[in-house]
Amino acid sequence: QVQVVESGGGSVQAGGALRLSCQVSENSYNTRCMGWFRQAPGEGRERVATIHSVSGTTYYVDSVKGRFSIALGSTKSTMYLQMNSLKPEDTAMYYCAAITRPPWECKISSFHGGYWGQGTQVTVSS
Repeated sequence: QVQVVESGGGSVQAGGALRLSCQVSENSYNTRCMGWFRQAPGEGRERVATIHSVSGTTYYVDSVKGRFSIALGSTKSTMYLQMNSLKPEDTAMYYCAAITRPPWECKISSFHGGYWGQGTQVTVSS
């Protein structure tokens, strides 16, 4: 059973920064899209950023471009999301997910059928 565990959430003031981490337990699951999604109360789930484990291709939703940065760790079973210049509208539960897909599908796949973490809360106050 592959496990996905997020960490690094918390509460910050607007303009602050947080770094989220995601650990996928199975290192051999290596040709995959990995991504961060978020869901605010009463809202649908939104794709924030994705990265492919082999090509390194990245994708960002427009609202976070220039502020967030996604990266893989050296083992490629760890992923990070550096979030700078945080805004109150970034407040949400953030989820890490992984799924076997080619690079071009990372920004369109729903990650349905992949592996998901339990989420980590990010709260940004004004």
